[in-house]
Amino acid sequence: MNIILNNNHETFDVGQLTVAELLQLKKFTFKMLIIKINGTVVKHEDYASAIITEGDDVMVLHLISGG
Repeated sequence: MNIILNNNHETFDVGQLTVAELLQLKKFTFKMLIIKINGTVVKHEDYASAIITEGDDVMVLHLISGG
């Protein structure tokens, strides 16, 4: 499967992934993340059921706070 992840082409040896599986594969462990699939925000409670398929444009944004 080929997707665009954070503006980079990525290839995975599966037909589809959930957001939770993608985060685990890419080792994204930050607590405060915003995930978008094709411009649509995915709620945290939907990470296990939101499906990423061939050609999707996925953005994983890390929120950082500070002073």
